Amino acid sequence: MPGVPAPGAPELGAPSPAAPVSGVPAPGISAPGAPGLAAPAPGVPAPGAPELGAPSPAAPVSGAPAPGVPASGVPASGVPASGVPASGVPAPAAPAAPAPGTPAPTASDPSVPATATLATPAPAGPPVPPPSGGEEAPRYDPWGVGSPKEQVFGQGALQQSGVRVLTEEQRKRRGKRLLVVWSLLVAVFSAGVGGVAGAWVQRQGLGDDVHLPPAGRVPAGRAPNSVAGIAARALPSVVTLHVTGTEQSDTGTGFVLDTQGHILTNNHVVAPAGSDGAISVTFSSGDTVKAKVVGHDSGYDLAVVQIHGVHGLTPLPLGNSDDVRVGDPVVAIGAPFDLANTVTSGIISAKERPITAGGDKGDGSDVSYVDALQTDAPINPGNSGGPLLDSRAQVIGINSAIRSADGGSDSDSGQAGSIGLGFAIPVNQAKRVAEELINDGHATHPVIGVTLDMAYTGDGARIDSRSAGGGPAVSKGGPGERAGLKVGDVITEVDGQPVHTAEELIVKIRAHRPGDQLRLTVRRAGTDRDVPLRLGAAEQN
Repeated sequence: MPGVPAPGAPELGAPSPAAPVSGVPAPGISAPGAPGLAAPAPGVPAPGAPELGAPSPAAPVSGAPAPGVPASGVPASGVPASGVPASGVPAPAAPAAPAPGTPAPTASDPSVPATATLATPAPAGPPVPPPSGGEEAPRYDPWGVGSPKEQVFGQGALQQSGVRVLTEEQRKRRGKRLLVVWSLLVAVFSAGVGGVAGAWVQRQGLGDDVHLPPAGRVPAGRAPNSVAGIAARALPSVVTLHVTGTEQSDTGTGFVLDTQGHILTNNHVVAPAGSDGAISVTFSSGDTVKAKVVGHDSGYDLAVVQIHGVHGLTPLPLGNSDDVRVGDPVVAIGAPFDLANTVTSGIISAKERPITAGGDKGDGSDVSYVDALQTDAPINPGNSGGPLLDSRAQVIGINSAIRSADGGSDSDSGQAGSIGLGFAIPVNQAKRVAEELINDGHATHPVIGVTLDMAYTGDGARIDSRSAGGGPAVSKGGPGERAGLKVGDVITEVDGQPVHTAEELIVKIRAHRPGDQLRLTVRRAGTDRDVPLRLGAAEQN
């Protein structure tokens, strides 16, 4: 009847029984389509069901099944305590209470779905998960010190990796520290490398690099073959040598042979240095570097020194001394009396002058024999080793000796002045000797393999009876023995040129190379005969 509640229905206003957990049918209510489950008699409560009017039991926490509900039908997780599904979708709103006089729906009413819940719905919107790790995220404190950005990010907020995030100020400070550290490391490394390199350079005697100016050009308004034109082109390649030894010092001249730093000069210029002395080389630009002796030979009175670390070297071109003629103009450059870059001029006065110089040791080992070019260009002490140039600024001789007023002939290392009789080593001879000194450290001397009688006063060069050491005067197996020379033979000519003394014969022989073929005119028992002879070689004077 209207207004009469159906048997077993709860009274109006009474709280509804607790809704079953999602997916589990309430006791006594068969799930739609579930066979074999009969509903209990109306008005009889289902076993384990709460009494009508009793408050609903609390929702299970963390998936725990409600009392009286089998655990096998309840998921182990995913049901939050608030009754909101784990997906974050809010539960359906509870149905409105029935109007007075309207029968309440029964549990068997098909209009009530078995999965519906009557719990209080959660507020709309997705839930806010708690901070990761259970720590509370930094928040802005309006009464705190610093701006919101400084409070949240400047106090060490963490990235996902947990690394501290640096502020812009901190990054700048770190960058400055790294820059300072790297600068110090680079400075220390560079200092170490520089120190090692400097020590090596000092041990090698290289010193600072010197960059010479380019070769001189002919001055405007001057002919290339004029003295001014020749001097302008040659001066950058002429050097002044200062030699210091344990007992004496000396000044001389030299000139550049090649771009490797080899400089040609006289042996008597570098001799005072000995094995412990020092040699310095000064260019016309004023640059000075140290030099070392590469090789020297007293018999030819020539020496080669070498310098390092000099850029822009301009070698002087070498001419042909065989083409020189008496009367040709010449220019001499040197440092007479230590007056560097002095230029004098003159002519070739004579050729093939047999000159001997040196001999201070007394045993003849330091005597030089030169088939010299004679010039009247003023040559004074300090000019030794300097170039004698032709009109094309080519070297044709190396200034080596002068005839002094006292009548002696010696190297210009003395203090006597020029009287217009200067002598230069022909460049063809000097070129061969210089090449041997550079390549081998010593020069070879052409020899005929006989000992000459230096005391013979007759015309020509006589072969002595014995050698200086007491052996045979004609060396066994030597060039002289093979040519048939004998003790007492007098050599009067070499290749048709007269020979008057033993010194002249030595000079004529030294003007050739070892292996050259000569024709000697020999007088034996008053009869002259021509004897062919091939020169041998020796490393001793």
